[in-house]
Amino acid sequence: MVFDSDLAFIFGLVLCVFSIPSIVSAFSDRRAPRVATLVLMVGGAFLVWGIVNEPGGYRLEEIPEVFVRVLARFI
Repeated sequence: MVFDSDLAFIFGLVLCVFSIPSIVSAFSDRRAPRVATLVLMVGGAFLVWGIVNEPGGYRLEEIPEVFVRVLARFI
């Protein structure tokens, strides 16, 4: 299995999406969202790395197709 730009992009997207509820939960409990912020930054770094290494980048309408393509590799 190769770690390509599609995988990095989707991995970063999933990390960012999963970190948002954790950040909201931490703020609602009056805690510092340290780990959630770290996960958000790592996810953002993977997103940027995936976009930069993809020739032409990604269009918004391409994201579901890329997600299915990456998921199909694991199934």
